[in-house]
Amino acid sequence: MSERKINGALKTALELGPILAFFVAYIWLKDRTFLIAGTEYEGFIVVTAGFIPVFLISIAILWALTGHLSKMQAMTAILITVFGGLSIWFNDPRFFKMKPTIIYLLFGGILGVGLLQGKSYLQTVMDAVMPLTHEGWMILTRRLTLFFFGLAILNEIIWRTQSEETWVYFKTFGLTAAIFLFFITQSKTFREHSSEPKE
Repeated sequence: MSERKINGALKTALELGPILAFFVAYIWLKDRTFLIAGTEYEGFIVVTAGFIPVFLISIAILWALTGHLSKMQAMTAILITVFGGLSIWFNDPRFFKMKPTIIYLLFGGILGVGLLQGKSYLQTVMDAVMPLTHEGWMILTRRLTLFFFGLAILNEIIWRTQSEETWVYFKTFGLTAAIFLFFITQSKTFREHSSEPKE
């Protein structure tokens, strides 16, 4: 089934809304402690518990509207549910903080396996969005693989050495900005290896 087009602003809101909601809720509740069923939970855990259903509802709406979810989106939803659930179950925020590390290692690993086979799995999921030659896809995939591994290492450094609040800022704005800047810096590759007919 082909993906149905929806309003760009709505798509962005569904993709980024839950992350921004997590940030706002964390800033509001970070210094509070909640007693639930005889157990004390810090604000971070409570916000994580709220983030999971919000994210899943957002993904479900996106799926209903477009008729499509990418493998990356599906994998992210599963990992958020698993690691967020572990943080709630064990009342330990470390599981949720490790989630970006696992996601980026998986993405980098999957792309790396494709490269070893002489393939670009990135092309498989994004060919309709960015028309590139095979060489262009291979260049972009190699760079993105290294970039994902770099983000995984950076996330580990931040959550293990910095305060919880610093990590939340990094997760909300730093990682999003890093991915945006990565694709901006690849504009030369997009131009030089475009597969669209040149006028």
